Amino acid sequence: MNEATVEKASRERMIEVAVEVDGRPLSSFGCDGVVMSTATGSTAHAFSAGGPVVWPDVDAMLLVPVSAHALFARPLVVGPHSVLALEVVTASSSPGVLMCDGRRQIDLPPGSRVEVRRCATPILLARIGQGVFTDRLVSKFNLPVEGWRGRARRNAAATSGAERDPAVSAPEPAAAPRSFSEGTS
Repeated sequence: MNEATVEKASRERMIEVAVEVDGRPLSSFGCDGVVMSTATGSTAHAFSAGGPVVWPDVDAMLLVPVSAHALFARPLVVGPHSVLALEVVTASSSPGVLMCDGRRQIDLPPGSRVEVRRCATPILLARIGQGVFTDRLVSKFNLPVEGWRGRARRNAAATSGAERDPAVSAPEPAAAPRSFSEGTS
């Protein structure tokens, strides 16, 4: 599973939630929802909500508030053995909905509690072809990688001597300073 999201059930209202990490209260706030994801899920809903992209070899979980109304409601990256807990506060004016990978839906009345933890048995994923994660990320999001600070400069630095690209070589020396009296009568 990539992510579990607790969202507000009513479009016109916020949901009030309390967040815990490893059994310790962290914060409570009103929001449109909270995404809890694995590194694999970090490029999906968690990313759209403002969470970080986590490389697949980083063993971590994310908690990303969605449109939160609070000073301390920032994305969190926690260790693989942490337990994330989210409670729909009993005073919440709106019930919640738990969505798992955008497919399974469970209603959450005020007072409901959701705990997310890593499974002891990892899921094995089949990958067609070997690709570097950075290249897959660039391709997936169509990220610009060419330009004055991109590949052209790195490639020029990798070449040597006569092979060097003249368009990316050292800048031309500045022209000699002119005095203001030159060329005037």
